[in-house]
Amino acid sequence: MAVANGGGFVCEGFEGLAEAFEANFNDGKELGASVCSTVDGETVADLWGGWADVAQARPWTRDTLVNVFSTTKTMVALSALLLADRGELDLHAPIARYWPQFAANGKDRITTAQVMSHSSGMSGWRPPVSGEDFYDWEKVTSALAAQAPLWPPGTASGYHVYTYGFLIGEVVRRITGQSLGTFFRREIAEPLGADFWIGLPASEDDRVAELVPFMMPENPAAVAALTDIQVATLSDTRIEIPWTATRAWRAAEIPAVNGQGHARSVAEIHTVLANGGVAKGRRLMSEAGCRKALEEQISGPDLIMRGLEVRFGVGFALLSPIFPLTPPSPNTLFWSGAGGSVVLIDLDRRTTFAYVMNRMTPAIIGDGRAYRILKAFWAALAAGG
Repeated sequence: MAVANGGGFVCEGFEGLAEAFEANFNDGKELGASVCSTVDGETVADLWGGWADVAQARPWTRDTLVNVFSTTKTMVALSALLLADRGELDLHAPIARYWPQFAANGKDRITTAQVMSHSSGMSGWRPPVSGEDFYDWEKVTSALAAQAPLWPPGTASGYHVYTYGFLIGEVVRRITGQSLGTFFRREIAEPLGADFWIGLPASEDDRVAELVPFMMPENPAAVAALTDIQVATLSDTRIEIPWTATRAWRAAEIPAVNGQGHARSVAEIHTVLANGGVAKGRRLMSEAGCRKALEEQISGPDLIMRGLEVRFGVGFALLSPIFPLTPPSPNTLFWSGAGGSVVLIDLDRRTTFAYVMNRMTPAIIGDGRAYRILKAFWAALAAGG
């Protein structure tokens, strides 16, 4: 493969993925990236290449990790779905059943499913916290427990950029006695031999790629036009990309945004959902438990994401105008992370697709780099690859 430091494989019939992956580099759109696809639980493409740093001194290797931002939310969702499948979590029961303090200020009926569909009204903090507070789990979760929702729960979605992981993570902690990152590692990542981390050990730091942020022009008018809910969610609490290179960030559990992994780990973990609860020869969930993710919870203009039309199931987005392509199957789950990482799970065709990178773009759900490879994957499936 004519990509600097390129490696990996594609199975017969899936050569188009390698061509599309290479084309992104040839067009100058990538620094470093990896992509992985599975069919019926078997990996049919696993590719990587480029550079893990701006100075181009560190090759992107088979095991290079990168912060995937909100693609991490899919791991949080899978953890909650696993607990629900075991009968330990009722997704539609009030969160206060597990976390009594959360009932304060009119939140006594908010459910985990509403958080997982971004419709709980809890997309930000009031009063606000700072991004540095994310390292203090007790502080940020206690603040969420004490406050009132920002809009009537269940009436609309409003993307829970940072609160998602803290809210679901605290429910998981209350039920299991384990942090979200620990539960995910012990119950999902380790059983599957998957190299994805929510709370990265210092021993793995040398494998993490450097993120290259995109530069957005200043637009005072756009900032002034933000609603109060958008301000609480996007402006009052924010992070800076350089933080992601620090030991404090990597070690912390900020489960909505600080997962570290590569495309292989993202794609292979989600074969659990794509294959009716079985991955790597192990049954982790029932098929019915997997398909709960497809149950629509809310649809319509999102209060945070510029009013874009979105449909949320339980923990994942369903097909809606926010996704610019039409997958082969309507029973497709997806989500993305800031900068361009993306994962799709087709429960009917039993496939997964994951793409991660370190050169970020301002796209909300993936971008043209991922879509180019994804189209090649779908074309291969249509051709019987």
